[in-house]
This record gives sequence, C-alpha cells and structure tokens, in this order.
Amino acid sequence: METIKKYIRRVRKEFRPLCRDTRKFKPRMLVLAFVAGFFVWSILYTTYGPPNNFPVGDVVTIEEGMTLDEVTVHFENVGLVRSAIWMNVFVRVFGHEGGVVAGDYAFENGKSVMSIARRVSKGIYGLTPIRVLLPEGVTTFEIAEIMESKFPKFSGSAFLRLVKKKEGYLFPDTYFFLPNIKAEHVVEQMESNFWNQIATVQDEIDAFGKSVDDVVIMASLLEEEARKLRTRQMISGILWERIRIGMALQVDAVFPYIIGKNTYEVTLDDLKVDSPYNTYKYPGLPIGAISNPGLSSIRAAVSPIKSPYLFYLSDRQGGMHYARDFEEHKMNRRLYLN
Repeated sequence: METIKKYIRRVRKEFRPLCRDTRKFKPRMLVLAFVAGFFVWSILYTTYGPPNNFPVGDVVTIEEGMTLDEVTVHFENVGLVRSAIWMNVFVRVFGHEGGVVAGDYAFENGKSVMSIARRVSKGIYGLTPIRVLLPEGVTTFEIAEIMESKFPKFSGSAFLRLVKKKEGYLFPDTYFFLPNIKAEHVVEQMESNFWNQIATVQDEIDAFGKSVDDVVIMASLLEEEARKLRTRQMISGILWERIRIGMALQVDAVFPYIIGKNTYEVTLDDLKVDSPYNTYKYPGLPIGAISNPGLSSIRAAVSPIKSPYLFYLSDRQGGMHYARDFEEHKMNRRLYLN
C-alpha cells in the first residue's frame, strides 16, 4: 500500500511542470488562432467581399446576348465584384448551366461575389419602386428635371420629345416607378392617370359645354393664378366672362412659361412678346396649357362663380383683390403692389 502511494506522488511530481507549461501554452494558442483566423478572413473578404466602390443603389444592366465572361468582366469594371474569375466560378455553381438572366439589377447595399452570382443566375433583380411626387401645376420641363434627379438613368430629353403636345394631359400625382423606368412608361402612366381623373368630372365638363381641351387650358391658368378652390372659381368666372365679351385675358401666369420670368418681374416690353401663349397680345385662351393642372383646378374651370368683377390681382402675401373696372384695378395696384 505504501509503495502505491509513493508511486502516485512520484507521478504527480513528474507531471506538475508539464501542467504548468500547458497553462502557459493555452493563451499563446488562442492568440495564434485569432491571428490566423483574422488572416484567413481578410483573404476571404478581399477576394469575395464587396469592393470599396460598390455602386449602392445603381441599376446595372445585363444585356440580352451577353456571355458569362462579358458579364463578369463588366461587373468587375463597375465595382460590383472584386474578381471576375470568382464570379464566373460561383455563377457556374449556382446557375448549374453557367447562365445569367438578362435584365436590370439593383443592389441596396454591398454584396459578396457569391450573393451577386446567385442573384444574376436566378434572375433576382432587387428592384424596389421609388416614390416620386409630381406636384400640381408642374410643367413637362419640370417633370423631366424631377425624374432625372430621382432616376439617374432616366432620359429627360427622350421624355420631352414624347410630350411636345401633351402639356396639361400628364396628371400630377404621387407615383411609384421602378429605378429602370423608361420615358415612354412615365408618359403612359401619367396620361392614363389623367384620363381616369377626367372621367370623374366628365359629367360636369359636359354640362358646362366646353371641350376638354379648353377646360384643361383654363385649368392650367387657374392652377398658376390661385391656390384655393373658391379663389380659382372666382378667377374662372372672370376669365370666362372676358372671353365671352371679347376682352383679352391678360393673365400674367403665362410669362413664366413663355420667358421664364415670374409675374412680379414682367416688364411692359415683356407684355408685347410675340407668342401664341401671350394673353395680352392675343384674345381668348392660349393655344395650349401652361402646366399640368390638378383636379381642383379642373373643377374650378367648369364651376365658375359669377361676379360683377372683370379684374383681379394677387398681392405679395397671396391675398386676392377684385375690381369692376380698370380704374378700380389701377387703384388696387397702387394699394397692394407698390
């Protein structure tokens, strides 16, 4: 028995230094494992991770007929992947037959080469509609500018070519367009919306006895001249009465459309500019709308309020002042515009 105890004591004595060395060895191993893991992760990230210049939010197109090699090189060139070679490999893995699906792709944040390869091989486009507000009274030129600011690949010039004779017939509203929206699709949606809205007031237009074209032109003037429905109806009554008696409309709101000046900048020489939109030079309605009016202005155009007034003006605070004759109108100008 005594011999066994001596043996156990001897074994413990011999292993004690080894245990102490093992305790020292563990932290070193952990540090080495961490460094090795970080090194491996760095290699993987720099190979498979998103590039620093990843085009977040951009729409990238795979054209019909592009080969896999062309696609992967294109994606490397635009900064979507770090390595065209690895993208090629992963597309072949995920796509089975090594194919990519043509179309427009959007990436809301940086993606690994494996994630991108999977999406293009499965046709997962990632396009989310973008909300855009086209306010009442917006012109076709302003629509082109807004769309280009929201959609980098949108062609404002193509849009303007399509809408040369559509001023007034593109309904202002809040729209949701895909990032790759084309000019013709915007025109189609806005024009379709216009006719849908007109259908809701068609009975009122028919009862008023004017054509849709005349109503839209008048509504575009009212849109720029006033903001409240009743004020628009008052001005509508004055302008229709002027047309009835053969008096020039003399609407200042046409000048921003003709020469880009607001109503307070217009000079006497500007009033003489030779344009079919100049309501000082030519009686009756101008040849077309000067903006795209909303439904409130369209309703005001066909529901004028009759009054004894033939003149009106808006002061710099937006207040409206009416007059029965030109002398009273001149007095209002002295009182509210000087």
